[in-house]
Amino acid sequence: MATKVLMPQLGESVTEGTISKWLVKVGDTVSKYDPLAEVTTDKVNAEVPSTVSGRVTEILIPEGETVDVGTLILYIEEAGTGAEPSEAQPAAQAHAAVAGTEQPVSAVSSPASQTVSVAVSQSQAPVSTQTDVARPKQRYSPAVMQLAQQHNIDLSQVNGSGAEGRITRKDVQAYIASGAPVRQPEQPQPSGSIVAPAQTAVPQMADVTLPAGSKPAAGNRVQAAPGDQVIPVTSVRKTIASRMQQSKHEAPHAWTTVELDVTNLVNFRNQIKDEFKQKEGVNLTYLPFFIKAVVEALKEYPLINSTWAGDSIIVKKNINISIAVATDDALYVPVIKDADQKSIYGIAKSIDDLAARTRAGKLTVDDMTGGTFTVNNTGSFGSVLSAPIINAPQAAILSVEAIVKRPVVIDDMIAIRSMTNLCMSLDHRVLDGLICGRFLQSVKQKIEGIGSETKIY
Repeated sequence: MATKVLMPQLGESVTEGTISKWLVKVGDTVSKYDPLAEVTTDKVNAEVPSTVSGRVTEILIPEGETVDVGTLILYIEEAGTGAEPSEAQPAAQAHAAVAGTEQPVSAVSSPASQTVSVAVSQSQAPVSTQTDVARPKQRYSPAVMQLAQQHNIDLSQVNGSGAEGRITRKDVQAYIASGAPVRQPEQPQPSGSIVAPAQTAVPQMADVTLPAGSKPAAGNRVQAAPGDQVIPVTSVRKTIASRMQQSKHEAPHAWTTVELDVTNLVNFRNQIKDEFKQKEGVNLTYLPFFIKAVVEALKEYPLINSTWAGDSIIVKKNINISIAVATDDALYVPVIKDADQKSIYGIAKSIDDLAARTRAGKLTVDDMTGGTFTVNNTGSFGSVLSAPIINAPQAAILSVEAIVKRPVVIDDMIAIRSMTNLCMSLDHRVLDGLICGRFLQSVKQKIEGIGSETKIY
C-alpha cells in the first residue's frame, strides 16, 4: 500500500515549507522515523521523518520548491505490501481523444485542488502521434502553477532544472526575468467546447514604462543593468519578506518612543559584569535588564501581551519574550519561555543559549514558537531610533536603542548622562497610545531605578 507523506506544519502560524534537500531517492528503503528531507521555513530548519517503514516509490516535489503545509510530497510503499497506483497524479497535461484527435488542454492548479479545462475543436486539433501518447505527464507543484498563472506563462516553454526535468519555481522566475514572451489570454471557447470549472486567475500586472524618477510597483519586472550584481533570494529571505509584508499590510502600525536616563544601569553593570562573567561563564549585557523590566510592566498592563483574533482580542496568560538574532543571511526570532518567572541571571543565560544555537543552526520548533511580545536590541549595531515591524500575530514590539552619552539638563544644570531610547510599534486594532504610553513609562521607571540594591539572581 502506498502511504502518502505530507508537508508537516513545523510550528504555529507556519503555512508553507521549502524542500531544501532530499535525503532519499526513489527506490530507497527507509525505516520509520528515518529522515526523508530537510525543510526550511521562516521559523526553523528541520527534517521530515518517515511515518512508516518501506520503499520510496515516488518523489513529487523537487528540491528548492516551496509548498503549503499538507501538500503531498512523496509516496512510500509500506514493507510487505504491493504497490498501488498513485491517487494524486498532477494534471499538468491531459489528452482527450475526440474523433481520433488529440485536443489541447490547459490546467489550473491550487494546493487544495486541480481542475482541467478541455477545449474540443476538431478543426484546430493536431493529429495525435505515437510519441505524443507515450510522452510522460509533466508534474507542476502548486507554487509553480500559481506563479505561471499570475504571469500568464506557458509552462511548456520553460526548461526544467529539477529532478527528471521538472520545472521549479526558480525556473519560472528565471523565465520571467529573461523577458521571454508570455502567452496571450485565452480566447472564448468555440461552439461545442466542454470546459470544466476553473479557478479564477490572479490579475496580471503588465510591464510598463515608468516615468523618470518613479519607483517600480510590485509586479513590474525590474531588469538588471550591465554591471549590476544579482543576488538570488533564498527561501528564508522570501519567507521573511512575505511575513513582514503581511504584518505591515494587515496590522495598522502606530509608533511611539520614550527617552531613558540609564546612567545608574551603566554604572551598576560595570561594577558586576567581570565577576558575573567569571562566575557564570556568560557576558552580562544590558538586554536582560530591559527584558526583566518589560516582563514586569507586562504584568501591570496585560493587554500589551495579546493578539488580534478578528472578532476578539486574546490576552495571553504566559509571557514569552521573542528576541531577534541575526545570522549572515537571515533573521531568526527565538523565544524565551516564561520570561516573567526568570531572574536577570536566568534571562541572560537564556539569551546566550538561544543566540548560540541560532548561529549554529540548532534551534528546534519549540524554540521558535509561542512568543507573545518581542524585544529587539537594535542598539547593538548603533541604532538610536527605529520603527520596527510587529512580529505578527503579536500586538506590539519594543526596540532598545544604543546607549550614548549626551549633555542633559538636571535641576537647571547641564550634566553628562548615559541616555537611550525605547521605541515601540503597536497594532492599533488592539492597542491605543494611552496604554502604550503608560506601559513605556513603567519600563522607564524600572530601568532608571536600577542600582546597587537590584537583584541579579
